[in-house]
Amino acid sequence: MANNVPITVAKGDGIGPEIMDAVLYILEEAGAAIEPEFIDIGEKVYLAGHSAGITEDAWESLRRTKVFLKAPITTPQGGGFKSLNVTVRKTLGLYANVRPCVSYHPFIKTKHPNMNVVIIRENEEDLYAGIEHQQTPEVVQCLKLITRPGTEKIIRYAFEFARKNNRKKVTCFTKDNIMKLTDGLFHKVFEEVAQEYPDITAEHWIVDIGMAKMADTPQDFDVIVMPNLYGDIASDVAAQVAGSVGLAGSANIGDQCAMFEAIHGSAPRRAGQGIANPSGLLHGAIMMLVHIGQPEVAANIHNAWLKTIEDGVYTYDIAKGAESVGTMAFAKAVVERLGQKPEVLEPVSYSKPQDGEQDKQSVPHDIRLRAQQTQTKRELHGVDVFVYNTELTAEQLGQKLEALAGPELKLVVITNRGVKVYPGGFPETFVTDHWRCRFYGQDENGTITQAKIRKLLERMEAAGIDWIKLENLYKFDGQLGYSLGQGQ
Repeated sequence: MANNVPITVAKGDGIGPEIMDAVLYILEEAGAAIEPEFIDIGEKVYLAGHSAGITEDAWESLRRTKVFLKAPITTPQGGGFKSLNVTVRKTLGLYANVRPCVSYHPFIKTKHPNMNVVIIRENEEDLYAGIEHQQTPEVVQCLKLITRPGTEKIIRYAFEFARKNNRKKVTCFTKDNIMKLTDGLFHKVFEEVAQEYPDITAEHWIVDIGMAKMADTPQDFDVIVMPNLYGDIASDVAAQVAGSVGLAGSANIGDQCAMFEAIHGSAPRRAGQGIANPSGLLHGAIMMLVHIGQPEVAANIHNAWLKTIEDGVYTYDIAKGAESVGTMAFAKAVVERLGQKPEVLEPVSYSKPQDGEQDKQSVPHDIRLRAQQTQTKRELHGVDVFVYNTELTAEQLGQKLEALAGPELKLVVITNRGVKVYPGGFPETFVTDHWRCRFYGQDENGTITQAKIRKLLERMEAAGIDWIKLENLYKFDGQLGYSLGQGQ
């Protein structure tokens, strides 16, 4: 036991305990040198009054072992509980989500027999920051956060992953034709970092057509890197295109800690029946073994799993109505084939990382880019004041705000749901009770001050206009640091 690696294990919810027991059985029989520490997380912890879904004792284990093998958990939908998956990833700095999507033709049905794509998803930012507000009775918002340091970390990770795993191309998916600042930053940093890897082909696709292309001809892709939400959706699609979401494992990598899991959920409808497929969690465990420096055991298990698939031993989800085996019977079939290799599918092998730890960045946080930020000239150029209004028309609101702008400021535009409604709005435009009112300064540079903004808000309050929030509008080195309204 002295040489065993401590790992934290959570059996999770739904089918989680069944597939975790099967995976741990395979790991033990294969000789994995691990020492599991079990914690409770998820649904029953939520229901016990822990709103985060995890206790302090569990956090202590995770921070000490720094390796987490996690079965699926159930996250309540629509209520006040935050996703524990997201909480763990962000709290422990697990910025890189790695999801291999491989086809196993001809043994598992797929239209793409040559698919071997790895999706690397940014894991901490984007809309998954989870910053949401209801601002009026009709309008809620979610803030999309993309940072330069966070973006550079994940993109550098993708290129390092490609280099270490002999992959030849990294593709970036964004929607920067619409979200020019957030997704635009992600694309810009991708282009900057790509220049440091001349041995690897770099390309960019708009995410919608890129995903269509990936679903149609996945063999044209190798490693794909993208922001959080796109990556979550794309990796599930890719796994299903390859053969089944139930087969795919996932690694969540940080500078200090790592978490390994299946990409699928807890499937409560299948819980307790002993039929669930443990393959996704097993593939996560295989990635864990490589991460903790046990590549030979990882390869032995992976090849035994491939041989099991070749031999036609399937759980119900893969058998599709044909003869199938249960969860533990499948695990036993894998154990029976330890030491064997597939005959048709390509055998796998893993090497031990030279530094004893896998998936570190080649360079820590890029100081060069941070230095660029500190040297940027920032000017306050205007302000967006968001207003709750159900009584005035766009024309009436615009005229009232023009009078309130005073001699120092000018009302430039009012938008509703992002589209211009004043001046010169169209009666066909649908509006809600949430109005964005943009003001610039009246001087020749169009600049504005905090004091002028405060006085504007005081005048608006005195006039009975209910302002909800404001967003300052900046220029950075003379370039607009905000988007124009649609139609502005």
